[in-house]
Amino acid sequence: MRSNLIPDLDLAEHLFDVLRLRTFDGVGITREAYGPGERIAHAIVAAEAEALGLDVEPDFAGNLLMTMPGTDSSLPRVVIGSHLDSVPQGGNFDGAAGVLAGLAAVSGMRRAGFRATHDITVIAIRAEEGGAWFPTGFPGSRAALGTLPPAALDTKRLDSGRTLADHMAEEGFSPDAVRAGKSLLSPSGVAAYLELHIEQGPVLDTEQIPVGIVTGIPGSRRLRAARVLGEYNHSGATPRRFRRDAAIALAELASRLDDCWAELDAAGRSLVCTFCVLATAPEAGFTKIPGEARFQLDVRSVTPADVDAVYDRLHALVREIEARRGVRFELGDEAVAAPTPMHADVRAGLARAAATLGVPFMEMPSGGGHDAVAFAQAGVPAGMLFVRNQNGSHNPHEAMRPEDFAAATSVLMRWAAEMAK
Repeated sequence: MRSNLIPDLDLAEHLFDVLRLRTFDGVGITREAYGPGERIAHAIVAAEAEALGLDVEPDFAGNLLMTMPGTDSSLPRVVIGSHLDSVPQGGNFDGAAGVLAGLAAVSGMRRAGFRATHDITVIAIRAEEGGAWFPTGFPGSRAALGTLPPAALDTKRLDSGRTLADHMAEEGFSPDAVRAGKSLLSPSGVAAYLELHIEQGPVLDTEQIPVGIVTGIPGSRRLRAARVLGEYNHSGATPRRFRRDAAIALAELASRLDDCWAELDAAGRSLVCTFCVLATAPEAGFTKIPGEARFQLDVRSVTPADVDAVYDRLHALVREIEARRGVRFELGDEAVAAPTPMHADVRAGLARAAATLGVPFMEMPSGGGHDAVAFAQAGVPAGMLFVRNQNGSHNPHEAMRPEDFAAATSVLMRWAAEMAK
C-alpha cells in the first residue's frame, strides 16, 4: 500500500466552512430534507466533486453519486458516504462529516496517483434525519438501493404536511421511479459500504480515544402513544386514599423502570431506556388531580434480550401499579426494530487500517440509527467509523476536533484503498 496516501484535509475544512456559512440559520445549522438547506448542501458538494474530476450523478431520489472510476468498472464498487440533511438548528458535522471524509479520501488518492481497480463512489444521501422531517426510516438510502417500500413515499413531512413524493418531485427527482424500485445502485454491485459519523454521545471523549469502530446499530422496542388513565378530581378536596392519580402512577413507573435499567447496567448489559415524553393531558389544570397522563418509551440495545428484559419488567410494574393505585395503563401499539450488526470483514479491515496507521480506536455499538442499516439490511457488507465529538449531536454545539477527523479519515482512506486496489 502506498505510503503517500494522505487525505485532502484542506478540502474538507473548506467544505465544512462553506456548508456552515450557507446553511446557518442564526442559531445552528438547518438543512431540511428535500428542502432549501439540503439542496444548497448537495449543490456545494456536487460542484466540488466535479472540480475533482469525479463522475457526478444524482439518482432517482436525489442521492448524489460521486465516482472515481476504477480500471474495471464491471467489479462491485466501494461506497463511502453519509447524509447532508440536518435536524432544525443542528450542528455542522452530523452527517456531513461522512460525505466530506469520502471526498477528502478520493482527492488524496488522486493527488497520490493511486489507481483503484474498483470504482469508488462517495454518496451524499438524502433525508436521513427521519425523526425531524419524514417519520420513516432511511428513505434516501433505501431509495438509493431500490428497497424503499412504496408506501413510504406517502409519508408526510412533519413541518409541511406534504408527502415525501411531493417534496421529491418538487426538487426535480422521480418518485414514480422510486416507487417502481428503480435505482443506480444494486446491492449486488456494492462490494462494501462505509459510513463515517461523529459519535453522538460522550464515550470516545470520556475514554480519550479519537476513533470508534462500530460493532452494530441497536434494535429497539418503542411505545409512541401510551397513556395512564385515572380519575380527575379536586386537588384540595380529595384525600390520598381516594385518589387515582395518573401522573403519580406514571412517575412511579418511570422511576422504577430506571431502577431496572440501573440493575442491568451494573450487570454489564448494554442498553438505553428513555422516557421521551412524560406529560399530563391538556385537560389538566392547577386545581385538578390528573386523570390522564401520556408517555413515550424508547428502549434500545444491540442485544434483543436486554431490551426484552426491560419490557418484561415494564409489564410486571404496570400490573402492580394498576392494582395498587386504581389506574389503567394503555400501552398502545409497539414498534419493534431488530438490531443490525456491522459486517465482521469490514470491522476487521478498519481495525487493520487503524493499527497500521497507529490510530487509537475502540470497538463500540452505535446508539442511534444510521444509513448503514439500509445497506446492511440489503445484504451489502457495511461498516461505520465514529469520530470523537464533544457536546453531543443534533445541536449547534457539535465540536468535532480537526485532528480527530483527520485520524478517522486516514483510517477510512486506507481501508477504501485496500478494498478497491
